[in-house]
Amino acid sequence: MSPASSAPKSPARRAGARVKSPDLLLAESGADLEGHGLRRTMGLFQLVCFGVGAIVGTGIFVGLSDSVAEAGPAVVVSFVLAAVTCVFTAFSFAELGGAIPVSGSSYSFAYATLGERVAFLVGWCLLLEYGVSVSAVAVGWSQYVNELLDSLIGWNLPDALSSGPGDGGVINLPAVVVVMMAATLLVRGVRESAGATAAMAVLKIGVLIAFCVIAFTAFEDGHLSPFAPQGMAGVTAGASVAFFSYIGFDAITTAGEEVKNPRRNIPIAIMICIGVVTLLYCAVALGAIGALGADAVGDKPAALSLVVDTVTGSSVGGGVIAFGAVVAIASVVLAVMYGQTRILMSMSRDGLIPRVFERVSPKTRTPVANTWIVAVVFAVPAAFSSLDVVVNLTTIGTLATMAVVNVAVIALRRRNPELKRSFRVPLYPLSPVLGVAFCLYLMYGTGWTTWVQFVVFLAVGALVYAGYGRSRSRLVSSGEPPHPAAPGATGG
Repeated sequence: MSPASSAPKSPARRAGARVKSPDLLLAESGADLEGHGLRRTMGLFQLVCFGVGAIVGTGIFVGLSDSVAEAGPAVVVSFVLAAVTCVFTAFSFAELGGAIPVSGSSYSFAYATLGERVAFLVGWCLLLEYGVSVSAVAVGWSQYVNELLDSLIGWNLPDALSSGPGDGGVINLPAVVVVMMAATLLVRGVRESAGATAAMAVLKIGVLIAFCVIAFTAFEDGHLSPFAPQGMAGVTAGASVAFFSYIGFDAITTAGEEVKNPRRNIPIAIMICIGVVTLLYCAVALGAIGALGADAVGDKPAALSLVVDTVTGSSVGGGVIAFGAVVAIASVVLAVMYGQTRILMSMSRDGLIPRVFERVSPKTRTPVANTWIVAVVFAVPAAFSSLDVVVNLTTIGTLATMAVVNVAVIALRRRNPELKRSFRVPLYPLSPVLGVAFCLYLMYGTGWTTWVQFVVFLAVGALVYAGYGRSRSRLVSSGEPPHPAAPGATGG
């Protein structure tokens, strides 16, 4: 008789939930030691820079104009609303990241609380958040590359080589280039990638601060009136668009197996990142609108460069902003691709996707094949899609994942009350409940067409799980009983 057949059937097994205990997740990842062939090289500063690198990019340099078009001057409120949604969810990520510091992030948290089927669908949604957003970010990078070239030498790439078919071009070549450059750096090693991300994060924060200084010299109160021309509906729609600007903070938890002292550093890094980014976004939005007005900023490509050029009367300042944007957006591609590869590595480790994604090079200690597959697959939509096509779908997929993480905190508290937690969600259980509510509220603001696309996307994911992942799950084939809790995972 096989171990699987002789194992006692827990309530989770009878219900078909296939819940993976936290101690098994920690054991497979190497717990707080070196994990699964990966090396712990990132300290707190590098982790914070990695988080900022994953967040600050296309959302503020390119997406700001879309948010302004929806909400007008009240876009500042939209950014705050999106930030509040992130804060509640960030609390949940911080608790789970400190309790289960593994590379799987939301996917692993769902596996430990809500079961394999939900975990697979969360991983499927993360293909949108980490994977498809790489394509969206790369498209935004292409816009600022042209802006920078125009500022430096007065020449732009032709539309045929800098835009996809939907935007009047043939192929977005710069978008492909930035994806491949990020992959090249990632396969060299985590230390090199983290160092590059830290340098780029410091640079882009400096550029955004410089933008605020310039924009506020031309600030006029009259540009803030009418404050909310579309009312609360516009603010909500603006928040749904602005939320894309915050995507990436959860990527911090994907570094769980490559961070020094992860139980301490992951929660701290998440909180610092959300605070810094929110203040920066609100200041940039207020400065841009105060300088030119909502009508001049809304729906304008490379809006920040436009503001600086107009205020200074010279293209030099706009060129500096464009350079900062090129660096900023490249760092997002790097950080988000890193997160995507670690999610796939965790899913592969569980047998839910092919094993090629979990293989780690003994030389570089990185998942080389995984990284190149991700780069090639997501370079394709970057080359041929427009930014607008993927932003809303990415947003709704991310919000759904965050809602699941808030539910996972409640489930893990009930299932494993004694699990060692370096950070606890404040105002529990109100905080995670509000996190779910805010996520659903912003999901509502994405529009019914996005919902239809998302439902279809989830249906395809469910079919992939049923046809491939369920029968190949190592949790079942190894005979591991899916107990809701395990003694080895508990502690003080």
